[in-house]
Formats: sequence, structure tokens, C-alpha cells
Amino acid sequence: MPSYLSRGELPPKRHIQFRRPDGGLYAEELFSTKGFESAYSLLYHLRPPTATLEVRQWKRPEVIFDANEPLRNRHIQTGRSKKTGDAIEARVPLLGNSDMVVGIADVVAPMPYFYRNVGGDEMLFVHRGTGTIETPFGNVDYRPHDYIILPCGTTYRMLPSSPSRVLYHQSAGMIVIPKKYRNEFGQLEEHAPYYERDFRAPVLDAPVSEQGEYEVRVTNHGRNAVYTVQNHPCDVIGWDGYCYPYAFNVDEFAPITGKLHQPPPAHATFEAPGAAFCAFVPRMFDYHPLAIPIPYNHSSVDCDEVIYYVSGDFMSRRGVEEGSITLHAAGAPHGPQPGAVESSLGKTSTDEIAVMVDTFAPLGIARAAIELEDETYYKSWVSQGA
Repeated sequence: MPSYLSRGELPPKRHIQFRRPDGGLYAEELFSTKGFESAYSLLYHLRPPTATLEVRQWKRPEVIFDANEPLRNRHIQTGRSKKTGDAIEARVPLLGNSDMVVGIADVVAPMPYFYRNVGGDEMLFVHRGTGTIETPFGNVDYRPHDYIILPCGTTYRMLPSSPSRVLYHQSAGMIVIPKKYRNEFGQLEEHAPYYERDFRAPVLDAPVSEQGEYEVRVTNHGRNAVYTVQNHPCDVIGWDGYCYPYAFNVDEFAPITGKLHQPPPAHATFEAPGAAFCAFVPRMFDYHPLAIPIPYNHSSVDCDEVIYYVSGDFMSRRGVEEGSITLHAAGAPHGPQPGAVESSLGKTSTDEIAVMVDTFAPLGIARAAIELEDETYYKSWVSQGA
């Protein structure tokens, strides 16, 4: 939540009478996190959001994450995935633990229903495609390279205007801006790689007043249900607060560079319980006369590293392609592949775009990831002819 926002029509104080033109009361809804102790917003509906006509079971296949055994680095070629559909039905879970699930979705159809995940925040990264995320807070139009943060419990649906490839993250907690970028007042500091103006808030349209039968699919840590509600979820006349969906495009990210190679924390974008997110974007390389532009060999002794490759020349990697996901596991060193260091010398910039999440608990691997895996990837550091 970058900052306080207000949209639409609001009463002068919270929790007081706020009447419609016909004399009836607008229905105030407190949208709160961590009980009443963290970020929240107040929404004002034409009618109560509680009017539920039916609740039935939503049968979803159980996703099982097997241990990364034998423990090794892996390459998941998601471009080979054939599953398509709407933004929820097209989801292919690939990696996960108790803190985070990472997967892809090739979205070719609008959602005829709404979706609500009350198990934690979701973050969508748009690799390709355009469209709109429709929520009670308003619409968020999306484009390639957008991060879309959807707070826990946000009711939404995705309406693509063109086929959209999405990398999705389901967190068990809140996905927030790193504390190191904020001052004591919550304002982004001068050294932050982005500014409040870079974040796009929802655009609140006129409320949908029609009553009917609207489907909302709800999930919460493996418990699922389909609600049929009488009032449209987007019947909001106004809202204010700190808890709302928003978008940030990594093309707006101002990378931090230096005299020598900067480690991933210099590229941090967001953080969540048990996870840290980074974005690698086009940037100038290091300016020491003997600098080595590409990353050094690295042993991640207490975290698993997941990189999704978006576009550009991934010069430290051989064999990856747009849409590839690499898992560099704790306990398995990784780094530039043979010849990459020498070939990088003298280069002054990179055009690569990639996004990363590090998890501090081991990630399990879903069956779909195994089916898309390049099983020889862990051998890619062997010198040619060895």
C-alpha cells in the first residue's frame, strides 16, 4: 500500500449515517487486515455486500508440491505449457511452500465470475498482454511488465483485451514495499528505486446498481466455495484508506548501479513473509576499469532463488528463453555458465528484463513443473568437451 487514497463520494466522518439520494443508507464495509491492527480501507456500497443467495462447494484439484529431490538446480520451460483459459482456470502452479506459491497462467478468456483469495496477498506479473482488473475499488488497466498487487480478500476478475501471459505469486501474508525504502512517515525515501507517482491506483467508475445473481469464487488455504450474491461486487460509490489493489510497471524501476557488481538486494521491489522480490531491468554496468559485469558464483545457503526470464540478452545463462523459470536451490551453487564471464568483459549495459523471488524456506515442485523441466539444466555449468 503506497499511501493513503480516497476515491468517489464519502461521508465527513467514518461510521456515521451516509444516505443515498433516495434516503436509504449506503452500506459501509470495513476492509481490514490482521484483524483491526493493520492496513484497512472503508468502502461504501449501494447495498450490503453480505446479501448471499447460495453457497456451494468449489471442487478444485489439490496441488501437491514434492520435495526438490534429488536436490538440484532446475530449469522449467514454461513456454511448453499448453493450458489456457481465464485468469484462474488457466493457472499452472509450479513451485510452492507454506509461504508462497509461484505459477503461470496463459489467459485467453475473461472471467465470467469474480474471485477472492482470503489466504494472503496475490501479485501478478504481466509478461505479455493488456486488459483490465475489475475490483470494488475500481479498475486497474494492465500492460506488459506490470506488477499488480491484490491485497488479501480483494474481490476481482481479470478481463484481458489480448492474450495475456501472467506469472502469479500467492503469498501467505502481505506483499509490501521494503522498509528500507521508507522514512519514519511511510514516505518513499530519495534512495528508493521508485516514487509514489510510479504506482497506479484503481480508477473508480460509476457503481453497478443492478441486482441479480453474481458468482464469487472464494479460496482460503485449501478451503473453497462458490458464492452467489445478490448485489454486484462493484456497487461502490466511494472508498478511502491504505489497503487497495495497485499496479507498478518495472519499466519505471530506476535500477541502483555502482562501481562494482550490485547484489540482488539492490534490485529489491517488494517483500513478503518468507520471501523477497527483485526486478532486473535494462541498466548501465559497473564502472570500475576491471569490473566483471555479470554475477559472481553464488551459494544461496538459506534461500531458494526463482528467476522468471522476460526479455533481452540473458548473458550469464545459456539455454534459457523468454518465459523460462530457473530454480537455484539452497545447497546447490550457481553462477555464470562457462565462457560467460570472459564474453561479458567490456560490456557497458544490458537490456535484460527478469523478475525474481527468493524464498527462505525450501520450495516444493509441482507435477506440472516436472513435466516442463529441462532435466539437463544442472549440467549446464560443465565446460564444453568435459
